[in-house]
Amino acid sequence: MPYEPPTHRVERSLRATTGAKIIAGVDEVGRGAWAGPVTVCAAITGLRRPPEGLTDSKLISAPRRTELATLLETWVNAHAFGDASRDEIDRLGMTAALRLAAVRALEGLPMRPDAVILDGKHDYLGPPWRVRTVIKGDQSCVVVAAASVLAKVRRDAMMTELGTDHAVFAFEENAGYPSPVHRAALAEYGPTPQHRLSWAYLDSLPRWRHLKRPRTTPIDQVELF
Repeated sequence: MPYEPPTHRVERSLRATTGAKIIAGVDEVGRGAWAGPVTVCAAITGLRRPPEGLTDSKLISAPRRTELATLLETWVNAHAFGDASRDEIDRLGMTAALRLAAVRALEGLPMRPDAVILDGKHDYLGPPWRVRTVIKGDQSCVVVAAASVLAKVRRDAMMTELGTDHAVFAFEENAGYPSPVHRAALAEYGPTPQHRLSWAYLDSLPRWRHLKRPRTTPIDQVELF
């Protein structure tokens, strides 16, 4: 199924309405996984024509994503990653963990963005960042699509490495998401050290339900800067 290629429309609008010159696109991967970190990429591309086939990473085959990520690493003006670990997700909750990872990515850039285009409808960043949320921004915005591909390829590689000692979970195939193989392995062997223990999937696993962990850090006490 063909998709409309992403554009710089939102970036141009931000430049015109706010005077922003440096605009970063931010996207995350791993939010809905049962295991592993959540990874955020912040990318800056300028207004150049994007590489052929760039779109939301979920719409690109794995081999093509890897090729495209290699190209994007040198095509973008700058990019940086931020991760929030499984333990941080359990302690803080996903919203705070996403913000933590995004701040790490943005602060890893060699220049501070004047504005941020954030994929989705929820602004999990907030002040002091100037944020424009865009639903399906990873399809429609060049800079967010670039961040989407880079984040996905990085986290997939991380999950493959983390799964080396837990082959029955097939993290190299499911990246920690609840595939049939993953579900079956959880029921049989229980969670690994990479699994998020505050998540509701444990409620349906009677043998392992006792391992469920409540969030321990109130969100208003989370230190992000």
